[in-house]
Amino acid sequence: MNYTLNQLQVFLKITQTLSVTKAAEELHLTQPAVSIQLKNLQDHFEIPLTEVVGRKIYITDFGKEIAKAAGSILDQVADINHKMDVYRGKLTGRLKLSIVSTGAYVMPYFLSPFMKQHPNLELVMDVTNQNHVIENLEQNSVDFVLLSYLPNALAIERLDLVENRLFLVGNSESKLRKNIYPKSVLKDLPIIFREHGSGTRQFMEDYMKRNGLSIEPKMELTSNAAVKEAVMAGLGYSIIPQFGMKNELENGNLRIIPVNGFPLKTTWRLIWLKGKKHSPVAAAFLDYMRKEKNAIIAKHFS
Repeated sequence: MNYTLNQLQVFLKITQTLSVTKAAEELHLTQPAVSIQLKNLQDHFEIPLTEVVGRKIYITDFGKEIAKAAGSILDQVADINHKMDVYRGKLTGRLKLSIVSTGAYVMPYFLSPFMKQHPNLELVMDVTNQNHVIENLEQNSVDFVLLSYLPNALAIERLDLVENRLFLVGNSESKLRKNIYPKSVLKDLPIIFREHGSGTRQFMEDYMKRNGLSIEPKMELTSNAAVKEAVMAGLGYSIIPQFGMKNELENGNLRIIPVNGFPLKTTWRLIWLKGKKHSPVAAAFLDYMRKEKNAIIAKHFS
């Protein structure tokens, strides 16, 4: 069999995105080029790697096994390249992170100086909801995850970074302007929720359960950006992490509603599986984070 590393890389990306179009976008290739690479790889096997039902692509059980092997092969190739660069005195390789969507307002400030110090590194960062982040952690498919809600069932190690505070917010035309409201005010408001699987949704539900508040969502939206737009449009109120609405607060499009017991507080944490053997790149990043996190927090989050 003469399949190529490029074919394996393309196929692995298709299994991750479940879309030829999205795979092409992430690999910076044309859609026909990705389709050709997939066909060329399939030609080496008598058993189908994928099947198309309607307009959706599915990975067969055999295809999943090949994808698993392809991931291992590509990691070994990256390790070979890393060993060569080590002899040249360079830190190279791949840093793999999985972060919750609201963590996208936090993690880049910690990453940027490290990536600038090591320009030969490749960064792979999956931005998704809490459930998928925890799945990536369970499967040990990433070096680190960023969460503010600790998984209970996993043996983990962590590095605490910065406090995460969540506030009840409305738009600039909200009539709620008293000094402070009782918690029961939430029962009278149209509350916009994040989707199930979101860390923000989990915090909201835990808070309401602790305080005996039974609230039906006015609507459910799948991103922090969509929630902010809905609140600014006057469709309701929501509980949003402070870092995710800094600009909107500064320009007056969103306004914090003072409620007894708010803000809800937790901590953004860098998390990895207990006993994990870090790659040289991951070990270097962890060492950098331990040394530099306080300076970064003081500069960007004080």
